[in-house]
Amino acid sequence: MAGAAYNTYGKGAYMSDRALNYIGGEWCWPDGAAEIPCVNPADTRDVICVAPDSPAEEVSRAVAAARAAYPAWKRTPPPERAKIITRAGQIMAERKNAMGALVTRECGKPLPEGLGDVQEAIDMAHLAAGEGRRMHGKTAPSELPDKLCLSFREPKGVCGLITPWNFPVAIPAWKGLHALICGNTIVLKPAEDTPMCGVEFVRALVDAGVPKGVVNLVHGSGEVTGKAIVEHGDIDLVSFTGSTQTGCYVASTCGATGKGVSLECGGKNAQIVMDDANLDLALEGATWGAFGTAGQRCTATSRLIVHEKVHDAMVERIVNAAKNVKVGNGMDDGVLTGPIINETQMRRVLEYIRIGRDDDGATLACGGERMSDGALAHGWFVRPTVFTGVTRGMRIFKEEIFGPVLSVVKVGSLDEAVETLNDCAYGLSSSIYTQDVNAAMRAMRDIEAGIVYINGPTIGAEVHMPFGGVKGTGNGHREAAWTGLDIFSEWKTVYVDYSGKLQRAQIDNAE
Repeated sequence: MAGAAYNTYGKGAYMSDRALNYIGGEWCWPDGAAEIPCVNPADTRDVICVAPDSPAEEVSRAVAAARAAYPAWKRTPPPERAKIITRAGQIMAERKNAMGALVTRECGKPLPEGLGDVQEAIDMAHLAAGEGRRMHGKTAPSELPDKLCLSFREPKGVCGLITPWNFPVAIPAWKGLHALICGNTIVLKPAEDTPMCGVEFVRALVDAGVPKGVVNLVHGSGEVTGKAIVEHGDIDLVSFTGSTQTGCYVASTCGATGKGVSLECGGKNAQIVMDDANLDLALEGATWGAFGTAGQRCTATSRLIVHEKVHDAMVERIVNAAKNVKVGNGMDDGVLTGPIINETQMRRVLEYIRIGRDDDGATLACGGERMSDGALAHGWFVRPTVFTGVTRGMRIFKEEIFGPVLSVVKVGSLDEAVETLNDCAYGLSSSIYTQDVNAAMRAMRDIEAGIVYINGPTIGAEVHMPFGGVKGTGNGHREAAWTGLDIFSEWKTVYVDYSGKLQRAQIDNAE
């Protein structure tokens, strides 16, 4: 189906009932590939498109196209690469409303969040393009006369990017635009639940003038297509965002074959509320952090750690807020909590709620069931849920749920609060609400997380700052900002000796 027609939607953007692959400059559907349906999680009667479950051979075609395009793209000066990325950002800005609506339709997040998802990609285009003139190396004095020492960045090669559904435009941009500005070529596999968002991101780059083969798009399941990317012998680096379990497989496979690997995995983020906190402000943060995007962010607030002096007042507030959260189709005004992404994940969230009910000591304060009445009858909705009386040994305290479920823990001091927050296999985002600057400084020092917020919720990353976590959250890399260049580039050190004679560094010449 190479060259299949698309219907226009919005200025310069396109839609189709088929999410095609893009390989070597051609839109195509692999022969004989099974169809993966993409449905609106808020209304499963709305079938958005079908995408191919691409076999390993299709991945190999994409890798070959990326490898063939790599030498010329590597030699393209970074400021010239930046011009294309700048144009792609401008194109996404022109298409923002349509792309934002597509994000909402495919992954269910409310429209303001869908628009924000696209805005992150636009912002990342500006940032990455700017790095085209800031890809600085370093020079240093030599220990020998008439010798120059310098270093500079070079691209890794062909990069496989495996991205999740919950930020279906932003995360491909976070990874892809940094990879491109460094001079790499890419093979992108978007999530099965949001294939058309992947198409629209790639189409913006294509329409901006990216050369054939530099950007390739391959749809499919993680078990087949994703596995083929991770195991392919001619891919130099894999950048993966997803579950920690899958991330461990990606890391071990890449390690066994010598590939570079960047992981962004799970989170079990906590917000601390101290006894001097502004409780109204803390409530806003907890409500947004726990129930925005239906709790389906790696940075979502899953644990609320509250000082005993304000515990009861805070619980009353958060339970009342949860009961009054507007749940529904993300296209409707005022919705905070949209649907769970698919039926499998909805059942997983409901199973964790059952586990919480069965934990001795935990109390289900509100929520806890599927919502399926009226306009919600055809979607995968879970009522915002709050557990109180949660202790550190409970599964709902320890394990990532990825749904609108908040566990409240009572503590007696700042030290206990930080110790409780750190008692976790993950370390992505964290938050503390306090008006005591000394308490805030100690929390900043002692919290084990890649991101710390003071008097703000656990979510809301900015593209010009490093993003990532510790422990089970990742493998030490930081996406976005200037640190994103470190993932997608290698350092080359060059020595220029103009002495006209053999000079041996680090040889003992002392008399």
